Amino acid sequence: MTDTHSADQKQRFLFPDTDVRGELVRLDRSLTAILGAHDYPMSVQGLVGEAVAAVALLAGTLKFRGRLSLQAQGHGPVSLLLAECTHDGQLRALARYDERAGERVAMGDLLGDGTMVITISPEGGRQYQGIVPLEGDTLARCLEAYFRQSEQLPTRLWLAAGNGRAAGMLLQRLPDRAADAEHNAERWQHLETLADTLRMEELLDLDTETVLRRLFHETPPRLPEPQAMRFGCTCSRERTRNALLSLGAAEIRQLLDEDGEATLTCDFCLSRQHFDAVDLAELVREAETG
Repeated sequence: MTDTHSADQKQRFLFPDTDVRGELVRLDRSLTAILGAHDYPMSVQGLVGEAVAAVALLAGTLKFRGRLSLQAQGHGPVSLLLAECTHDGQLRALARYDERAGERVAMGDLLGDGTMVITISPEGGRQYQGIVPLEGDTLARCLEAYFRQSEQLPTRLWLAAGNGRAAGMLLQRLPDRAADAEHNAERWQHLETLADTLRMEELLDLDTETVLRRLFHETPPRLPEPQAMRFGCTCSRERTRNALLSLGAAEIRQLLDEDGEATLTCDFCLSRQHFDAVDLAELVREAETG
């Protein structure tokens, strides 16, 4: 039985007899785990929360095993915003910022001028990227511009974050079937108008079932089984080892000679991987022999 009251899940919803789909995500414990690894100012916490909700929604487009990431880089107090979601609902995110971030609230003030990159990375497949300028006063508006430019699918997003929670809703008009184009256009306009009545506090505070009933009670959508979402970092000792190997034999030998050890910290979860002198000597040998 579908538990639409649970947080940390994503619910797809489909409207019968039309090519319009939606996704609604609510995050609680997963976002707490992401934010708990860092001492972000409140404004940065909100931005990270919206980004995590956004990638959870966008990952609903994945039809394969892989990962979708959102990366925004600007010239404002937040120089980097990065969030990722895998096909099976694992989330992670980080932000890099300076002391000015605590004085700003709006996304445009936090990130400033820059670009946003959406990267889709299939496991063992070719990577795809879409790049758009950071235009718009909210992250949702920037992402809508991405869909207009890269996907050419009418798409609307609503994002909210606060008090250690985040939520988001996506509404998307899929390619028309020729005979239904006029009907789909009318239905899209009607559903978009209804969705625009949603207040951000409702999105954040109400459970999924209540939100959908409040918006679409005249034409209730069909609800497939929801997907559980959770914090999950892909870092590992093997990945860290490969990162050290990529430095080359000379740099690894310099680490060995100067420090006799190396400790690398994951930017996402702050877990640490320690390599002692024996480990580094083995890495030098491996790097030299290829």
